[in-house]
Amino acid sequence: MIKLGGGWDEALAPLFADERYKKIREFLKREYACHTVYPDMYDIYNCFRYTPLANVKAVLLGQDPYHNEGQAHGLCFSVRDGIPQPPSLVNIFKELHDDLGCPIPKTGDLTKWAKQGVLLLNTALTVRAHMANSHRDCGWTWFTDSVISLLSEQKEHLVFLLWGGNARSKKPLIDRGKHLVLECAHPSPLSAYSGFFGCRHFSKTNAYLSEHGIAPIDWALADAQK
Repeated sequence: MIKLGGGWDEALAPLFADERYKKIREFLKREYACHTVYPDMYDIYNCFRYTPLANVKAVLLGQDPYHNEGQAHGLCFSVRDGIPQPPSLVNIFKELHDDLGCPIPKTGDLTKWAKQGVLLLNTALTVRAHMANSHRDCGWTWFTDSVISLLSEQKEHLVFLLWGGNARSKKPLIDRGKHLVLECAHPSPLSAYSGFFGCRHFSKTNAYLSEHGIAPIDWALADAQK
């Protein structure tokens, strides 16, 4: 039985009871038994555990977890301390520096953002080692689309950060009369110069939150390089 806390157990109960989720669970049992899968099975739902439903201010959508050893830990774009920053995360920190002047951090761990209300949600929550998108069609799309729709319906004045084609395809799920949608190219080195750099989404997020009486996000991470 999955226990998430933070109001998520009640909100997601219909999803966990759905036959489609039961199929995801059976698929994952086979995958974890027969293959190397990331993240660790106990980390799959960390984005919910670290960000209570009532505290969600922004939703950052990733595609699927990092697929190399030691990287994924249940928060999109994030890696734990001591793990080299993947190229997309390096570019995220460059844009953050250019936008808000935040020093480039040594850590790639975005848990601080999660604990401030940034839901770091991948659209697929698991992946087979070294095989990007390998779990995309196991049912996760239905599950995470349902989460996005739930947030759009139940919350007000969220900021949805949609970086890249996969994330931008979720825009129809979001009520743009209630929420701010910020979209641009993916921070991958293949596309960052096509609109991610210069998007200023961090400052735009904080401006929108402040306009609606919501405390802005402190995007700076603790161990910034000198």
